[in-house]
Amino acid sequence: MNELMAARSLTTLPVVTLGGDAVAHVKDTVCDAVAGRITGFTLTGRGLLSGPLKEGLPWAAVHALGHDAVMIRDRRGLVGSAAVTERRQSLRGRVLGARVLTESGAEIGTVLDVVVEGGTGGRVVGFRVAASKRFLPGPTRHRRRVYMARGATLTVAGRALVLPDDAARHVADDLSGLAALVGGMTGHRGRSLP
Repeated sequence: MNELMAARSLTTLPVVTLGGDAVAHVKDTVCDAVAGRITGFTLTGRGLLSGPLKEGLPWAAVHALGHDAVMIRDRRGLVGSAAVTERRQSLRGRVLGARVLTESGAEIGTVLDVVVEGGTGGRVVGFRVAASKRFLPGPTRHRRRVYMARGATLTVAGRALVLPDDAARHVADDLSGLAALVGGMTGHRGRSLP
């Protein structure tokens, strides 16, 4: 599995060609939440006062996604921004702030960020959640922000994400703990709730 990254950290990353030319900056990440994949990026110009570009970057044109840049082969991979956002969900507009529920209706909390797989993956693997007091009772109450694995299925219902009941049992305190959970291992930073 590639390194995990918070989707909000992708905002303002430079988009750079393999030849080293800076093309744009990421404005927003666009995803298909149900399929659990990044589908592309909306872009902004490189200058301080530049605004949104009329071009977008579909995921198919991404060579690699890293903490420092989004790499593309060349500028020919850019398309009209409408093609990137058509029938897709902007993380900022649809997913961030959404309620997180289990299939049985238990409230987990609200989405603070989406965790994606870097490199060539682009998968949505989990969420950073502001947990409700009911979800984290007792001594874990002070840890209100946790990371949760996406689970095998994910349903988007209006402004709510519905996770499988078993996904709500496994939480982590940080990205490395989430990576252990997603990888099928129980890391020392991940914990299982009763």
